[in-house]
Amino acid sequence: MTDIERLQQLIDASKRIVFFGGAGVSTESGIKDFRSVDGLYSQKYKYPPEMILHADFFWNKTKDFYDFYREKMICDSARPNAAHKKLAELERAGKLSCVITQNIDGLHTEAGSERVYELHGSVHRNRCTRCNRPYSLEHIKASGGVPVCACGGIVKPDVVLYGEQLDSDTLDGAIRAISDSDLLIVGGTSLTVYPAAGLISYYGGKELVLINRDVTQYDSEATLIIREPIGKTLEMIKVEPVER
Repeated sequence: MTDIERLQQLIDASKRIVFFGGAGVSTESGIKDFRSVDGLYSQKYKYPPEMILHADFFWNKTKDFYDFYREKMICDSARPNAAHKKLAELERAGKLSCVITQNIDGLHTEAGSERVYELHGSVHRNRCTRCNRPYSLEHIKASGGVPVCACGGIVKPDVVLYGEQLDSDTLDGAIRAISDSDLLIVGGTSLTVYPAAGLISYYGGKELVLINRDVTQYDSEATLIIREPIGKTLEMIKVEPVER
């Protein structure tokens, strides 16, 4: 039995699938990940990306933050790939409970997924730090330097920076979904960034699928490990609606 046949078998036998994904889900859409050889963290900038993406840096060097953020973190020309589309199809068929993602690109929602827990926020949501007024991504892109609200406050992206806590409602929802799932598929994540990576420990099911290029700390617990690109893998899955 091939890996794809085994994955198809596991999906066919499940009714409450949860997909937990990271940066590798969007690389097939042309968005670079962080930790690969040619990822963002391997490139040279005025400041290290890990420093730029820290909350302290945002408040102390806001213009430098936005110079980097507009150039490297906003990828609104990217479009959903086969992985995003297949996951949305699985949800419509009643097979997939939700997507839990560490990505901030919004591609799962664009592909049609309705139940998406964005652990690290989204570039498409932005708010004034003074009055909480919402702003679009277009406002951020069109603003020169530091985007400012009508009230004079600084507009901040709704993305979780280093040094900030994950949204508690999003985190709680993701934990409940993983705890209730009968199949957990993890894809495109190194499972080294906490607290997000720790969510896997809430899974109590028997079948764990890892679709990832590199070795992870959970490989020994996986039912199935696939080292192929996620889009290439998932697009081969046939989706049958759940019988009610």
